[in-house]
Amino acid sequence: MKILVFGQLTDIFGDSFVRMRDIPDTDTMVKRLEENYPALKKMKYLIAIDKEIVRENTLLSESCEISLLPPFSGG
Repeated sequence: MKILVFGQLTDIFGDSFVRMRDIPDTDTMVKRLEENYPALKKMKYLIAIDKEIVRENTLLSESCEISLLPPFSGG
């Protein structure tokens, strides 16, 4: 599955997306991302699935659009 990455999070990943396989839910995704990118543990970010922010563990499928969003402010 493809995970889109935005803002300063791209500095950690080195790109605007990352690909992962066999990720059943968001908790597993976060755990694996933090294992592969330890700097992510120190960052605050939100997870959006299909353009909706999720705050608790959520099941994932290959068709999900997943985004990691850094803190942002509106104007």
